[in-house]
This record gives sequence, structure tokens and C-alpha cells, in this order.
Amino acid sequence: MSGAEQRLEEAVLARAGTGALLDLGCGAGTFARLATDAGATVTGIDLDPSAVRAAAALVPEGSFAVGDAHDPPPGPFDAAVAVQVLEHVTNPVAVLKAAPAPLVVATVWGREEECDARLFREALAPWLPPRPAPSGPPPLTDPDRLRKIVELAGLDVVAVDEVRLGVEHADADTLIEELMASGIGRVAINRAGPAAVRAAVLERAEPLRTAGGGYVLTNLHRVLTARR
Repeated sequence: MSGAEQRLEEAVLARAGTGALLDLGCGAGTFARLATDAGATVTGIDLDPSAVRAAAALVPEGSFAVGDAHDPPPGPFDAAVAVQVLEHVTNPVAVLKAAPAPLVVATVWGREEECDARLFREALAPWLPPRPAPSGPPPLTDPDRLRKIVELAGLDVVAVDEVRLGVEHADADTLIEELMASGIGRVAINRAGPAAVRAAVLERAEPLRTAGGGYVLTNLHRVLTARR
């Protein structure tokens, strides 16, 4: 887990408390480990069986099962958390409505223009296919949309806090390695070659370069706290 991921999970834990927690989309159990160490009792579900196995190995004190966030275990729980999950589920309103807890804490990315991670797409734009025109409701990265789905789920918004997290890359190679593992990176490399991609990204990332030769990309996340 990166330092930025840990700080985001710490922000969630500070709002969720250390009672009986339901970890929706628990992944490999990093939040569950953090919460358990702080004194919480964690039940986690995830659609990925390999992630559930990893979580159970990392947090043997917890309870983990393969499951859908739309159909959580009955609880009761003191709080339900969804760390970077709502943007990936079929129906975020249904997930929030079904969470069997009086308190829900969830995180989403900030808008694209609020996150330095956009530099990758901006740098590679000449080699990427045109983005489709936006359709349908605004994404959950929009704070007004986030508040709306909470209201539709029958919850009251307590707070939508902004958390800015810096992701450190030790050097240019580390920065480029992350890009090459991404979908847009592979598309651009196939069209332009690795040298051109590297040059374009480093030129765009130059303002984010540190005195030590590394790079810090600061991304915004929103942490929603809602009560039933």
C-alpha cells in the first residue's frame, strides 16, 4: 500500500470509528488491517475471490467473504465503509441504501482537473483516440452528484471533505513504469513508441519535479460521511 492510500484509509477510519465495521469492496484487506489494529471488528466483502483470500490472510482476526456490495451481509454494523468503490459499482444508490449501518463513509476521486494524474492523459493525447462526449448524469467525482445519490439513498449528508494526497515517485523511471502499466500507456506506446511517450510525459511532468529528481503528483479525493 502506498503512503497516499494509507493516508486516505486513515481519513476514512477517523470518520467511521473503531466499532463493528463493514468493508464494502474490501480488496486485499489494507483498510481492514488498519482498522483492526486500531481496535475495530471488520467484516469485508469483495467480488474478487483472490482479493478475499488475500484479505483473510492479512487480517485473520476479520471475517471475509466473496460478495456483492449491492447485497451486503445483514449486520448490524456501526458503520459501513466504501473506499474507492462507488465509482465502480452498477448502482451506487442501491449500495448506499443497502448498507446495514447507521453511518456510511465512502471515498471518490476528485474531478479530473483537480488531480495531477491527468497529466498522463494530457501528455499522451496526440496518440489516444478521441474521448466520447459526456452523456448521462455527471460522474460521482462531481460533489453535487455525490450529494444527490446520498439523498436518493435516503441518507443525510454529514460532510463531504476534501483530502489532497501526494503520490511520490522516486525518479523518472518510476513515474514512467506506472504509466506503462496503464491502458492509455500501452495504447500510446503501441502508436508512438516508448521513447516518444517517455519524452512527452516527462515534459508535461516537469513542473511537478522535486529538487531531488523525483516527482510528486497531488490528487484530490472526497470523503463522504452520511447518516441514515
